[in-house]
Amino acid sequence: MNWRDARPWTASWEWGDVPAWAAFALAAIALWISIRAQRDGRRSANAAEASVEEARLSRMASERSATVAEETLADQRQEVATRRAEEEEASRPRPDFRIERSGRQAFRLRNTGTGPATGITVSDRGRPYMMDNIVNLTLQAGDAKPFTMLGAAGHPIPSTLWLTWDGQSEEVPVAVPGL
Repeated sequence: MNWRDARPWTASWEWGDVPAWAAFALAAIALWISIRAQRDGRRSANAAEASVEEARLSRMASERSATVAEETLADQRQEVATRRAEEEEASRPRPDFRIERSGRQAFRLRNTGTGPATGITVSDRGRPYMMDNIVNLTLQAGDAKPFTMLGAAGHPIPSTLWLTWDGQSEEVPVAVPGL
């Protein structure tokens, strides 16, 4: 190349090139804006996906919370029903028994409870003593049944008698008072 004959590059410009250069600058700016918009679009899409995921997690958490609340409410209802049944059972009239001594060999079986008892049976459990046979007895609250009991074959009277009644099939011990 001949450097002496070379012209500066600005000298080779013509007015017809200005619109081309302006179009180039606008195209570069449009490219830059397009790249930014694409990047912002990706960011927005990721945010939307994250938002959808957060909404799904929030929905699942609210469903779990509702399930737990329902279970808690069911437990509370069950507890109230159990407590009410226990209170009704505790306030239900019940028989209770005590043996009173009225003489050396004379006794009374008294119902000291709040309710009547039917089908009362006193078990002798095969002990060596003699007593009146008490079978299928009915006692109202506060009533008493006199009976006699004495030791046999040199053995003293027992310290405990065993009772059953309707609604109580398992034997219940009742203490016999001493002299």
